Amino acid sequence: MERYRVGGLFHPSIKLWLGLLFALLLFSNPLQAARPTGEIGKDWGNPKGKECVECHLAESPGLTQEWNHSQHGQSGVNCLDCHQAKPEDKDGFEHEGERISVIVTPKDCSTCHKTEFEEMDGSHHAKAGDILNSLDNLMGEVIGGPAAVTVGCKQCHGGTIEIGADGKPTPGSWPNTGIGRINPDGSKGSCSACHARHGFSKAQARTPDTCGKCHVGPDHPQIEIYNESKHGIVYRASVDKMNLDSDKWVAGIDYSAAPTCATCHMSAGGKEGKTHNVGERISWTLRPPISKKLNLVKLENGQEFDVPEGGPDPLPKVGDVAKESKVVEVLTWEDRRNKMKSVCLACHSEGMVTGHYKQFDDLVDLYNDKFAKPIAAMMEDLKKEGYITPAPFDEKIEWVWWEIWHHEGRRARHGASMSGPDYAWWHGIYDVAKNTYFEWIPELKEVVMHKDGNTAKADEMLKKHFGDIEGHDWYFNGLSKEQIDKVRKGYEERYGKGALK
Repeated sequence: MERYRVGGLFHPSIKLWLGLLFALLLFSNPLQAARPTGEIGKDWGNPKGKECVECHLAESPGLTQEWNHSQHGQSGVNCLDCHQAKPEDKDGFEHEGERISVIVTPKDCSTCHKTEFEEMDGSHHAKAGDILNSLDNLMGEVIGGPAAVTVGCKQCHGGTIEIGADGKPTPGSWPNTGIGRINPDGSKGSCSACHARHGFSKAQARTPDTCGKCHVGPDHPQIEIYNESKHGIVYRASVDKMNLDSDKWVAGIDYSAAPTCATCHMSAGGKEGKTHNVGERISWTLRPPISKKLNLVKLENGQEFDVPEGGPDPLPKVGDVAKESKVVEVLTWEDRRNKMKSVCLACHSEGMVTGHYKQFDDLVDLYNDKFAKPIAAMMEDLKKEGYITPAPFDEKIEWVWWEIWHHEGRRARHGASMSGPDYAWWHGIYDVAKNTYFEWIPELKEVVMHKDGNTAKADEMLKKHFGDIEGHDWYFNGLSKEQIDKVRKGYEERYGKGALK
C-alpha cells in the first residue's frame, strides 16, 4: 500500500486528520473504560506507541479499531506494550525505528496477567502441542500430509513457530493461534486462542463458540453436544441475560440462565474461584482408548501431571520430589470432581448433580468394560502373536479399532458427560456396538484366517475376552424366546399385530 508521506513522516494534513480520528476513537467508548490496577506511563502506555496507532489507523484501520474498543485500548495499553521486542529476542526485527515482534506470547502477557499465565502454563491447554508426538500426528503427517497438519491439527493444538533470518515468523509456521503453540521464547500456548486479537474480549472468550473452534467434529464434538443439551438450548434462548461482560461473572450471582463451557471448567461458581487451569475440575479422562479417573499432582515449578487411579505409578504426597520438582498440592480424582460439583450446585440440587454423575460413570464403565478393555487386550494379543505388524495403521483392523475408541467411543463418553443423549447413544454407543460386531470381529477372523488358515484362534480370543460379559451373549447365542416375545409385544402394541415379522 502506498503511504501518503513527506520526508518519512505523514503529510501534515493527514497527520491532523489521523490525530483527530485517534482522539475521537480513544474516547468514544466510555462504558468499557475500566482500568486495571497499575499506572499508565509506568506499567504500560509506552509513549512511542502513539505513532504506531496513528500509522495503523491508515494501514489497518479494522485492527486498530478493534484494539481501541478493547479494554487494552481504553486503559492505555498500546501496540509497543505488547509487541516491543528485547535485543536478545530472536523473533525481533526493526520496524519504523523500533524493535518489535509479531508474536505476542503468554510470557509477554504475563507482564500484566501473571496469575492467568501461571494457571494456564501448567494446564492441559498448554500441553496441547504434545499431540505432535502422538499417533494422531503420525496419521496427519504421514497418512495425510504435512500441509494438512499445518492448517488442521496445528491450528488448534499449536505448532512450533519457526523464525527466519529476518526475525519474522516463517509463513509455513505462522499464523498460528493453537492453544499449545510452542513459542520462540520457550513459553507454550496462545492467549489469543480464546481471547481473539485485537479485542481480547472476556465476553467473547466466555461464549461456547470460542471453544467450539477446536472442540468440534467426529472425535471431540463438545460444541455439538453442548448445543443439543439443555444447557445449550437455554443459553441460546437467554444469551441476552448472560451478563457476559461482567468482571466477576459468578454463576448463580451474576447470571443464572445457563452455563457455558467456561462456567463449568474455568469460571467462578459455588465455592470455586475462577481459574485458567481448564482441566482442574475433570475427574475422568475421556480421550484415550480406555477411560481412567485421574489424580492431579501440582509442582513447585508451576507444572503439573496426572496420575491415573489404580495405575502402576504411586500417587506422590505433598513434599515429595517428582519430575525434578517439589510436590506442592495433590488433588485426587474425588477432589477434582467435588470442584466441578461445587459449580454445578450453584444452580442445581444435590440430587440432580449426584444423579448426573451416576449416569455418566455408568456409561463410561459400560464402554470400558464391555468394549474397550477386551478389544484393547485382543489387539495386544494380535501383535504379540504376529497376526498384525507392530506398525500402526497398516491393517484394516487397526483403523476399525481406532474409530471405535477415537471417534464413536469418545462421542459416547462426552455425550454422557455433557448431557447430550443423541451423542451418547446414536453417535456413540450405537456406533461402537455396530462397528465392534460387524466390522471389528469380522476383521479379527480375517487376520487370523490369513495367518492360520482357520479362525480357531479368533474364536478362542473372543471366548476368552467377550465370553464372560453378559452384554455380548445376544451376539454369540442369539436372543432368547422371552426377549424376542417381549420386543414383539411392545412393537405390536404400538404398530399393530403382525407389524414385526
